[in-house]
Amino acid sequence: MVTTIAIVDYGSGNIFSVARALHAASPEARVVLAQTPQAILDADRVVLPGQGAMPDCMAHLDQSGLRDALLTAARSKPLLGICVGEQMLFDSSQEGNVPCLGLIPGQVRRFEGPNYKSSEHTGGSALKVPHIGWNRVHQTRDHPLWAGIEDGAFFYFVHSYFVDPLHIDQTCGSTHYGQCFTSAIANANIFALQCHPEKSADNGLQLFRNFAHWKP
Repeated sequence: MVTTIAIVDYGSGNIFSVARALHAASPEARVVLAQTPQAILDADRVVLPGQGAMPDCMAHLDQSGLRDALLTAARSKPLLGICVGEQMLFDSSQEGNVPCLGLIPGQVRRFEGPNYKSSEHTGGSALKVPHIGWNRVHQTRDHPLWAGIEDGAFFYFVHSYFVDPLHIDQTCGSTHYGQCFTSAIANANIFALQCHPEKSADNGLQLFRNFAHWKP
């Protein structure tokens, strides 16, 4: 039986790169860009990508009419959140002070404090925000999606905000950038990452491959 993986297409996110990576990682699967609620409900697995500002992403999701179908799918189907797609799963975000989907308790926070500087400033030892480039993801607990991926493997990041889960035991991976932050989260049938697997070479492809066969 062919597995159908739906990428939620709500008008935001790097969906074509995600689709190409999923095709490469799991050529036996049927990958669809889900633009209707039924396409999400009919799929076996769901991927929620995201790119850009949180207020825009939440507005696009509501305007697309896909929100309710996504929430229904999240109750039982394997769900993978990517970058802002991870952040959207939480209760609220400091970016625009908007409510999010409320699937995972916690907030989305900005990198702030003396360790950081805005990207337009130069000089000094502070780290630039946004955090852009390759960084290590340390696996804080075992999970099927880490199969075949070394602890501390490099993944590609582009973000100014990070998730702060209410329940720390839901953290599945952490990364250090001026501070240690949650870079992967897992709860029942939901797994989500702050990094971009579709831009993370072999490690990203392995994670997509694991997701295509995951049975939570």
